[in-house]
Amino acid sequence: MRVPSRTPLLALAAVFGLAFAGPASAEPTRYPLTLENCRETVTFSAPPKRVVSIGQTQTEILYALGLGDRVVGTAVWFSPVAKPYEAVNAKVKRLADNDPSFEAVLAQEPELVTAMFEWHIGPNGIVGKREQFAKVKVPTYVSPTDCVGKDNSGGGDGVRTKMFTMDLVYQNIREFGQIFDVSDRAEKLVAELKAREEKAVEAVANLKAKDLSVAVWFSSKDLKGDAFMAGRNGVPAYILSKLGARNVITTNEEWPLVGWESIAAANPAVIVAVKMDRRRFPADDIEKKLEFLRTDPVASKLDAVKNGRIVVMDVGATRAGIDTVDGIETLARSLAGFRPVN
Repeated sequence: MRVPSRTPLLALAAVFGLAFAGPASAEPTRYPLTLENCRETVTFSAPPKRVVSIGQTQTEILYALGLGDRVVGTAVWFSPVAKPYEAVNAKVKRLADNDPSFEAVLAQEPELVTAMFEWHIGPNGIVGKREQFAKVKVPTYVSPTDCVGKDNSGGGDGVRTKMFTMDLVYQNIREFGQIFDVSDRAEKLVAELKAREEKAVEAVANLKAKDLSVAVWFSSKDLKGDAFMAGRNGVPAYILSKLGARNVITTNEEWPLVGWESIAAANPAVIVAVKMDRRRFPADDIEKKLEFLRTDPVASKLDAVKNGRIVVMDVGATRAGIDTVDGIETLARSLAGFRPVN
């Protein structure tokens, strides 16, 4: 469940582009700026004034940095924009809820195109390849959360070779700070998110959550079929690890398909059910998920279901971005409410 926790100052920044008083160590950007980004070298001669953002996490980071006035188009939305950004988002053109076309992106005359996933802009990008944008002199930036320690060459959601950490989100924020010459704002946002992480972890320090078994259910193509569950190295697994819990799924795939018989064999103590606005599959609907858990002959026998330990978490929290911290806070509150946790 989305729990917007942005400070009023950050919300004002998103609307009015206010500058923050940041750490003394934050240096102004010197242009030209050259960055290594997802195996590509990108150079900026000045701060981009027109940005197309393909991916909700990237869009909300831009808003949080007070750069909403630079965003001229967005796409790939999983849920409503966080409340502090509703006003600024209402002024921005939505190119598509899902995948925009290459032509629709270029029609906005962007000076930067940023993407949440390599499968949108990457070697096999369905919106466009990075070299296609380079040919028309449009720089691209892909979130490091989707390429560092992650192999997307096999298609689908990719395979994480290393555990995701929020350091990758902080890298994304700081690199946006450099690109747009707002490093002070970037450092302030990173400090705020780190403080919230620490507070959430402290909140469950006295609970018996260590090694608590958890399964995170994203969706299913068919309610009675295999389920897309969070793999062991992705964002949900990071959330669990921060709170001392254990993911029952041990594959490196980002969202592997897992049969309910296998889930039953692992018998998680807690199930996290992901809530989203998307309606691609029947199990995208959270109410249908919950009804399935209550009535399915296999799922209803799980300890998590019998004991009422089901956590509803907004889809944004399962994606690498600002909302990941919301996910840590949501699960921490839920675990505290499940006392005693065995």
